[in-house]
Order: sequence, then C-alpha cells, then structure tokens
Amino acid sequence: MDAAPQGEVTRLLKRLKEGDSDAGEQLIPLVYDQLRGAARRALAGERPGHTLQATELVHEAYFKLLGSAQVDWQGRAHFVAIAARAMRQILVDHARRRQADKRGGGVQHVTLGDAEAELALPPEELLALDAALDRLQEHDPRMRSVVEYRFFGGLTEKEIAEVLDLTVRTVQRDWVKARAWLHQEIYPTSA
Repeated sequence: MDAAPQGEVTRLLKRLKEGDSDAGEQLIPLVYDQLRGAARRALAGERPGHTLQATELVHEAYFKLLGSAQVDWQGRAHFVAIAARAMRQILVDHARRRQADKRGGGVQHVTLGDAEAELALPPEELLALDAALDRLQEHDPRMRSVVEYRFFGGLTEKEIAEVLDLTVRTVQRDWVKARAWLHQEIYPTSA
C-alpha cells in the first residue's frame, strides 16, 4: 500500500500545511492509488455511463483537501480519512442533484455489509445513509467517523485506530454497533 515511507507523506503534509504548494504536487503520487481505490469502491454500484468517474472523484476530493490548509495532518491514514469524508460529501451532492432531476420509486433495500463489498447505493439510499450518518454524529461522533472512514474511505481497522487514536478492538466494536444503529435508522420496520 505504501509507495513511500509513512514519514515522507507526513513530512509533505506538514509542508502543505505551512503553505508549500510544491508539497501538494509531490504528495499526490504517494497517496493517489489509495484514493483511487476508495473512489472506485464508492462508485462501483453506479450505472454504466455515469457522469462521475473515479478519477474525477479523486481529483475533486484532492482539490477540496488542498484548500484545507488549517487541517493538522497526522499522516497518510489521516489524510485518506479526511479524503473519504470529502468523497462522501461529493457523492451526496451528486446524488442530490440526481434526485432533483429524477424523483420517485424503485428504492432498493441495500445493507451495510462488509466494507470490502462494493458500495452499490442508489441516490435515495445514499441520501438516507447521509442523513443517518448526520444523526449518528449527534449520537456518537466516533462511531460516525469509523463508518465514514471504513465505508467511504476503505481504511483498514488498523488505519482507523491510528487516525482516531483507538485500539483496533474498539474500532471493531464501534463498526458492529454503528452498522446495527444505522440499519435501524435507515430501515426501521425491517427488524
């Protein structure tokens, strides 16, 4: 997964925070494959010919992150976690635009399975998940972060533990609890 030592990414993130625009140019090749993998997972369930492609999603998220000079980057996993949040926002905005164009039925029941499973959510489901994640933020912000980083960012339990300064076992417990909570929020009558 690492194309460069962890310290190199951290060093470039620090330079980026300090305003060194060259650091951004040097950083992207080191994190691009991981970001592209997260974007591919996020877009895997979209219809053929979809207007938003993985490369575009990576680029939009990356440019959004470059404007985040105030972030105190802590390393590769933290950067990818924040990128996952940016990708989620971009996908939700895209789904909202699609919903504005196309109203109506055909809602398909999709479960929040393993993070390795493809994200195949129609716009209605993605918007429901986004709203549920906002409610989960009020209930338990840490669990929301675990879901976001794993489901949207494809981070491993170990990487999430590093970003959130938790044990891997705590991340595993939060993932199980959050999935159950979200399922109840999104599908309240299917218990």
